[in-house]
Amino acid sequence: MDEKYILGIDPGTNVMGYAVLLVEERKPKLVVMGVLSLSKIENHYVRLRRIHDCTIQLINEYHPDELAIESPFVGINPNSLIKLCRAQGVVISAAVVHDIPIFEYPPAKVKISIVGNGNASKEQVAEMVKRELQLTDELFEGQKLDATDALAIALAHHYATSRQLGSSSKGCAKSWKDFVSHNSDRVNDPYKKK
Repeated sequence: MDEKYILGIDPGTNVMGYAVLLVEERKPKLVVMGVLSLSKIENHYVRLRRIHDCTIQLINEYHPDELAIESPFVGINPNSLIKLCRAQGVVISAAVVHDIPIFEYPPAKVKISIVGNGNASKEQVAEMVKRELQLTDELFEGQKLDATDALAIALAHHYATSRQLGSSSKGCAKSWKDFVSHNSDRVNDPYKKK
C-alpha cells in the first residue's frame, strides 16, 4: 500500500479528540485534527449519538484505512470508566460497520512511542508530535490537548505498524546505536551543528 489514512481517536464524553494522518511512502503527514466538544449536552445518550455521528462523518470524508483508538485505562473512578468505555464502543462500532480495522493503544504505550516516557504529560506529547510532523506553532494555537492526543495515537499506530513491516530502515532496533543509525530523522541532537 503506497498510502494509507489513519484515523486517530481520543475518546471521551466531554471532549473527543480526532486526527487523520496520511502516510505516503512511510512518511506521516497531518491531514486534519480537532475536537468534538460535548460538555454543553446534558443527556449522556445524546452525547454518544454525537460521537457516533462525528465518527461517521470523519469516515465518510477521509475514508480511513485503519482506526487507532486509545483504550480505557485503570485508575479512574468506575462511573467515568463506564462513560469512557461507552464512548470508545460507539467509535468502534462506527468503524466496524465500515469494515475498518481497529487498533487499541493504552495511554502509556502511546506516550512511550512518542516521547519515550510512559508518564509524559499531555504537553510533552503535543510538543513531540509537533516536532516529529514538523508542524507550525500556529497550527497548534487554540487546539485542545485532546486533538494532539488523537494525533499522537495515530502516529504511535504508524510507528507500530511500520516496525511490524520489518523494513530494513525502520525495523526493530537491537540497541540504541542501531536505533539511531536507522532512525536519524527521529533523533534530536541539540549539539549537532546545523
